[in-house]
Amino acid sequence: MNPKVHILDRGVPQPETQRPSRSEVEAAVRTIIRWTGEDPDRDGLVETPARVTRSLEEFFSGYGQDPAEILEKTFEEIDGYDEMIVLRDIRFESHCEHHIAPIIGRAWVAYIPDGRVVGISKLARVIDVYAKRLQIQERMTAQIANIINDVLKPRGVGVIIKATHHCMTARGVHKPGTDLVTSRMLGCFRDSTLTRREFLGMAV
Repeated sequence: MNPKVHILDRGVPQPETQRPSRSEVEAAVRTIIRWTGEDPDRDGLVETPARVTRSLEEFFSGYGQDPAEILEKTFEEIDGYDEMIVLRDIRFESHCEHHIAPIIGRAWVAYIPDGRVVGISKLARVIDVYAKRLQIQERMTAQIANIINDVLKPRGVGVIIKATHHCMTARGVHKPGTDLVTSRMLGCFRDSTLTRREFLGMAV
C-alpha cells in the first residue's frame, strides 16, 4: 500500500510519515506558551495547543491539494468564445514564510481561452491552494499564473495580487495602511500592451 503523501507542489509529494504527529505539534505549542511566560495548564490555556493545531491544519491545507487537478476539468462547447475572462477581487488569507504572520489580500485573474474554459470557482480554488501555504507574495503570484498557463494552455494569462502583510504592519517597521501589489503576465498579456491595459483597467 502506498503511504499517504503530502503534496508540497506539483509532482513533489512528501510522505505523510515525515510529518510530525498531532501530539508533537501540540507539545510544541505548549513549549511556546511556556516561553511567553504563561502556564499552559492554566484553565484558559489548557485547550489552546489543540486549538492552535487545528488552526494550523486549516491555514496550511494547501499542501495537501494539487492545483493542476483542480483545473483539469474544462469545457470546450464555448461557441468560439475567445475574449478575455476576468475573475475579480478574490479575497484570500495566507501566511508569510519569514514570520508566519498573516497576509490578507485580493487577487485578480484573467486569461484568454484557446478553445476551452474552466469553471470560475476552480480559479478561486487554485488561489486558495497556493494561499494556504507558507508564502511570499511574488512567488504566489507566479505560481497561480504558471499553473493556469500550463494546464489550460490559453493564449495568455494575467494575475494581479494586492495584499497587506502583517509582518510589517503589526510588527517590525509598524506601517499600517500599506499594501504590496504584484503581477505576472504571460502570453498575449505580456506581448500586447492593449491586452495588458484592458486587464489592468478591469482590475485594481
